[in-house]
Amino acid sequence: MPYLDNLFSLSGKIAIVTGGNRGLGKGISEALLRAGATVVIIGTNVERTKVAVTEFNTQELDAHSFQCDIADPKGINALTDYIQKSHGRLDILVNNAGITQSAPLTEYTDEAWDLTLKVDLYAPFALTRTLSPLMESCGGGSIINITSISAERGVSGNPAYAAAKGGLRQLTKALADELAPKGIRVNSIGPGYMRTDMTSQSWENPERRTKVTEKTMLGRWGVPADLAGVAVLLASDASSYITGQEIYVDGGWLAKGM
Repeated sequence: MPYLDNLFSLSGKIAIVTGGNRGLGKGISEALLRAGATVVIIGTNVERTKVAVTEFNTQELDAHSFQCDIADPKGINALTDYIQKSHGRLDILVNNAGITQSAPLTEYTDEAWDLTLKVDLYAPFALTRTLSPLMESCGGGSIINITSISAERGVSGNPAYAAAKGGLRQLTKALADELAPKGIRVNSIGPGYMRTDMTSQSWENPERRTKVTEKTMLGRWGVPADLAGVAVLLASDASSYITGQEIYVDGGWLAKGM
């Protein structure tokens, strides 16, 4: 089926995945790499990023790394300079990096609020603002924002995360409208409950784990590999007429009734 092979191929494409050294980001990075893309993995943990890149390169996948703080405009500018000088183009941007800090409302600090909004909402905006001209100069591209089911449902004890992911969901639509004339598509993937470091406390709580599993139509928690198909779809020409959309990969969690 050569037509389908070409339709989903990312051969010759340059991609950035923020937070691509572990969890969902690593799963997305691997999916794009196996589809043929060159992937630049962005992370703040030098050793973890180095290990991830070495692991991919050992499998003859074309992974690179760049360390920067995406919550800092200086870091974003440094990344932009690196991409222009080292790769000369950008076709795919995956805004995956995110943090979460839980606490009761009356104990939630300004510092926790500010940092979560910077990483989870400001960074995708700033990266898109800075890197979209490079995408445009290469004929267009695809931007994928990673949101959450928290963008749709209220969750107590984590106000900044819900606000950031809800904001990112709407930012996706605004950016899709503005960038469409430039040949750039912008979509979001909203993961459900996935087994990662971020959800380890919930997973390790038997009552919480069971409650989530029972609320999920498919009867299980997700794993990073569950995002592979939709990530390649949105990054490739297979989704050339899809923009401004939010695709939830949650095993049916949001759609389940009583």
